[in-house]
Amino acid sequence: MPLVSVVMPVYNSAATLGAAVRSVLTQTHSDVELLVTDDQSSDGSMDLLREFAAQDERVLPQLAPERGGAARARNLAIERARGDYVAFLDSDDMWLPTKLEKQLAFAAEGDAPLTFTSYFKMDADYAGESTDWVPNGRVVRAREHVDYPAMLRRDYIGALTAMYDRNVLGTRLMPEMRKRQDYALWLSIMRDGAVARGLAEPLAVYRAHQAGSLSSNKLSLVQYNWAVYREHEHLSVLRATQALAGAVWQSLRNSRI
Repeated sequence: MPLVSVVMPVYNSAATLGAAVRSVLTQTHSDVELLVTDDQSSDGSMDLLREFAAQDERVLPQLAPERGGAARARNLAIERARGDYVAFLDSDDMWLPTKLEKQLAFAAEGDAPLTFTSYFKMDADYAGESTDWVPNGRVVRAREHVDYPAMLRRDYIGALTAMYDRNVLGTRLMPEMRKRQDYALWLSIMRDGAVARGLAEPLAVYRAHQAGSLSSNKLSLVQYNWAVYREHEHLSVLRATQALAGAVWQSLRNSRI
């Protein structure tokens, strides 16, 4: 069975971390390594991770030497990856139990080095486990195929569902920007010619953040997406403006789900 390296950045996530970790450890595809980087939490997250590691050797926590943000935390984990595939899950989200099994079969069937899936949205205060999840009508649907031009117009990939093939793409790191580093990574992979394929079935659950948080502040999308377009993709002002309009539209559309 292919080994999947699961990348999880953590910062003061003790309230939701347990459910996220258990959603990885209870996957029907059990050949995983959970590479967790704690970004200098102050709420006991690292202690919780050490408890998980003592119980399951697949949990491999690491304490970041200093606060570096989510991108740096993810990269520290990616650099340790030994797996055939690299997948991503944040410490406040969850995977459904068959996520990896179904996505690996989907990736092999379509010979796709970058895949993603549809996903559910849950309320910020959801306190259950992935094994307790009851499907709801709040679904962000995955597009069947996404190439570089389409991805420039809109980010179709939910990071909690993304998985790439290290044997094909090599080890790919994220640019170390405060936000949208995942989007920049998908763009860099597709800029090199890869086409991403989306699995229609929702296989993960995204925690919708409270109003006023970084993730829910739509104004913050503008500056970070602009940095991706101009600094990482080197688009002209006109093309960057067109891409930004699509990104804002998608963000507002998804926020209504």
